[in-house]
Amino acid sequence: MDKKDPFAATIPAPTAARPLLGLTVLVIEDSRFACEAMRLLCLRSGARIRRADCLKSARRHLQVYRPTVVIIDLGLPDGSGADLIAELSTTEPRVDVVLGTSGDTNGEEMALTAGADGFLAKPITSLAVFQQAVLANLPAERQPSGVREVSDEVVHPDLMAFQDDMAHIADVLDDPENDSALDYVAQFIGGVARSVQDRGLEQAAEALAKARATGTSARLEAETLAGLVQQRLTQKMAI
Repeated sequence: MDKKDPFAATIPAPTAARPLLGLTVLVIEDSRFACEAMRLLCLRSGARIRRADCLKSARRHLQVYRPTVVIIDLGLPDGSGADLIAELSTTEPRVDVVLGTSGDTNGEEMALTAGADGFLAKPITSLAVFQQAVLANLPAERQPSGVREVSDEVVHPDLMAFQDDMAHIADVLDDPENDSALDYVAQFIGGVARSVQDRGLEQAAEALAKARATGTSARLEAETLAGLVQQRLTQKMAI
């Protein structure tokens, strides 16, 4: 439980229907769409959620509260989530559960190497997968008692959150002098595109990431991606 929460003593115990009741989950995630999915998963599970959108905000939060579970996106605007995972895995008293998350195929290895207890591959929409990732790493005394029915529910985040993500990345792309931000843009868009199953946007993000990795000029790829982002903002994904 939230070890600095003055109301911790009044938090109810978990139940079979709401196995994460009484837990506080800190989600460190810069995508509004991914965070909305997490909010729904926590709501269905009985957990309270707090959110930070960058490493600086997360560290500020952790100076005040100590949540039970921390879920850390590996690609954040001000650095790698793996660095925070490494910090939390050695800090005493240790957070009960530290999970990494990413849409990158190498994300799981990176998170576990940094010291994470487990990993959630994006998109994260399955209630059963989310609950199991948390419960499998909780201390025995925090586990719900009795038989628990595994839910096959899948959450569907509001597409307005996707629009927020597109607006955010459009602002980043609007700064032509910030060339180093293109790596972040490719990673961010790739994860969001996979979550909403937008293959065209995902392919454009992959092309940008490939151009950046090879050290060649990525101007054309960045312009193509920026155009697709503007299209999504204009079309509003049929909202």
